[in-house]
Amino acid sequence: MPVFFQHQINDTTRLGIWKIEETEEFFKGNVPQHRDVTHPHKRLQHLAGRFLLQFLFPDFPYELIQIADTRKPFLPDEQYHFSISHCGDYAAAIVSKDKRVGIDIEIPVEKISGIMYKFLSAKEHGIFNLIPGTGDNSSANTYQAPTIFWSAKEAVFKWYASGGVDFRRQIQLLKKNPATGTIDCFFSKNDTALTIHYRQFDHLVLAWVMS
Repeated sequence: MPVFFQHQINDTTRLGIWKIEETEEFFKGNVPQHRDVTHPHKRLQHLAGRFLLQFLFPDFPYELIQIADTRKPFLPDEQYHFSISHCGDYAAAIVSKDKRVGIDIEIPVEKISGIMYKFLSAKEHGIFNLIPGTGDNSSANTYQAPTIFWSAKEAVFKWYASGGVDFRRQIQLLKKNPATGTIDCFFSKNDTALTIHYRQFDHLVLAWVMS
């Protein structure tokens, strides 16, 4: 069973990362497909993400999932709040009985450093010393640090779930706390202070938020 990472956040909220090693037939035998996905690998990612929902909470009602206009999957009666992410051969999901949630996983790559200006403000560049050879952008962290910040903002975007978010202006990262694996954030679109949690693995970055 390829559970790469699993975390019981509290009594009502759980998350997990699944390393996809199974065939499509395995997932289709367990998960109903709610939308047409033509690309084979994307379809495998989609099915693995859905599979994780019931792995985390066995009574999760797959058959009730609907898709909002913003393309976010949801349950009409909000029996569970959930969020799914996938990249490469990994799928991640977070499920909660009583909290809004958002999750994102990313594989750090070189190009993320070149587009930081698109999702990080000048103030954030200053806070996190994101210039070559200094601070969070030095040595082995060249790609991981900006990937963490991108993943953090993606998790907030999914938590909000209503679209129309300016990543640079409305998702404001204020402080990174390595000791606790958290980032302080202010989401100005609805004036909400958030704590974003993150984990770094050798080849993967995970971020999630719940509120």
